[in-house]
Amino acid sequence: MTFRGFDSEVLRDGTGGEFPATRPGPTDLSLSLFSKSNKYLLIINKYLLLLPQDLNLKIKMKRISIVFLQAVIVLIGMVALVILIRFPLTEGRATNLDLFSIYSDPFILYGYATSIAFFIALYKAVKFLGYIGRNKVFSSNSVKALTSIKYCAIALSILIVTAGLYILIAHHQDDDPAGFLAICIVTTLASIVVATAAAIFEKLLQNAVDMKSENDLTV
Repeated sequence: MTFRGFDSEVLRDGTGGEFPATRPGPTDLSLSLFSKSNKYLLIINKYLLLLPQDLNLKIKMKRISIVFLQAVIVLIGMVALVILIRFPLTEGRATNLDLFSIYSDPFILYGYATSIAFFIALYKAVKFLGYIGRNKVFSSNSVKALTSIKYCAIALSILIVTAGLYILIAHHQDDDPAGFLAICIVTTLASIVVATAAAIFEKLLQNAVDMKSENDLTV
């Protein structure tokens, strides 16, 4: 690990890269992380630290993991979208109906409206992972993303329970709603678990952000 002091307004990493420098006061603690020419440099007050290669590798692996998780979430969204489009066509009564009549069914439209909360939650999850990848997890934006995921999961569970109750009460006597009700129960439990986890992480993250803000004001 290399230490270099500086007095100028520009730092140089020895490979031609330049980094803006700050002049902290005698009691301030200044931390900055820069990336240039596949090297990572950490600035602590007036010292420039060239981070070791194994740490560089760990940072790269973290970014790869974040991108992989984001890709998985996008894939889940694409699969869900395909299911939403194809499922109405697989119903038995759809064989005698045209496409407009199939997709204009009130219950199918209700399902599409319910899915909006699901896709919003996926979008917020991708954004939250992006904040983690940019080392901005302890920020108000991360807290807002978790809050949105929590409310979307709560809304989704309520809407699914409502749909299940409707089918249970209004289904035709010749239809067996057991399969649909089982799906409703599983998805509702999953939504409750997601909402609970998001609420816990939101609370912990909000406390960490508040502590960070207090420390910044103290300094």
